[in-house]
Amino acid sequence: MLIGEVARRSGVSARMLRHYESLGLVSPSGRTGSGYREYGAQDIRRIFHIESLRALGLSLREVKRALDDADFTPSSLVEDLIRRTRTRIAAETELLGRLDRLHAADPADWENALQVVTLLQALGSKSADARQRAALSSAEAVPVPVEALVEAALDESDPHVAGALRWALARSGDGAPALLAQGLGSPVAAVRERAVRSLAELDGGAVVGHLRDALAHTDPVVRGHAAVAIGARGEADAVPALLDMVVEGRNDTDAADTLSVLASDTAAADRIAHRLVERLAQGATAAPARGRLTQALAGIPGTRASRALAELSQDADRAVAVTATYLLHLRDPG
Repeated sequence: MLIGEVARRSGVSARMLRHYESLGLVSPSGRTGSGYREYGAQDIRRIFHIESLRALGLSLREVKRALDDADFTPSSLVEDLIRRTRTRIAAETELLGRLDRLHAADPADWENALQVVTLLQALGSKSADARQRAALSSAEAVPVPVEALVEAALDESDPHVAGALRWALARSGDGAPALLAQGLGSPVAAVRERAVRSLAELDGGAVVGHLRDALAHTDPVVRGHAAVAIGARGEADAVPALLDMVVEGRNDTDAADTLSVLASDTAAADRIAHRLVERLAQGATAAPARGRLTQALAGIPGTRASRALAELSQDADRAVAVTATYLLHLRDPG
């Protein structure tokens, strides 16, 4: 078969077939009496093999090695192709995300566009100082898209940069709460905690709704941050989670302080004192937890809490009794 016919049937141009020949990839097995290249069945099969390997992303040099090296195994080739493809996809995905964020910023001109790109690059810098400066600059004339701020906040491990990002998110508009709420579903515990901590520093009814939903989260850290945040806003729904924190010793000081905030009137104070006493009376509550519950009563005003402390001053657990006696003295030195 002459080169023109091969080109027509294979879809590989005559010019490329000559290039393959110059590289030693495929050589026509014969010549006509007039000296024209003549390709046999084996040559045609090799051409199709070359094109198949090129379609997988191999360079012509790699194709030649794969076809000519007897020790070259398909499994090693495929593994390498998978690795390179994943790297390329990651790079393209990162570029696509950057373009989406730039588009969301809707820059007015190229100068603004370049400023947004500079800030986006700074948010991804290895330097914590650069990331922090970018976060603090995001509230200026050319704001960083909220999607980029949320992504940075959920990835940030440096506490100072994280604080700057939460500050920026609080000034970023209405889109942040829903995006941060999505972070609560992350399989990574650190990401979930960053999401709920960022939500806790935002304002608005949507934020409270997301935090209230987080009270039922399977992650106790998420539940705890949500409870403290909405409890400080006067939401009584936080009380059960706050009591759990006191019993379990997780951020129990903040939990007790929040319970005292919620005890803003006599009725609320008596209800919270009653719940604390109920937990104290449960047989499964261990001694350290009973001590923390007793201390939490100190911040609850009203006669119900005072009576509970008076009863606990006679508790069989000496540590609880001493704590209750001391707290009673602080409430009424006389």
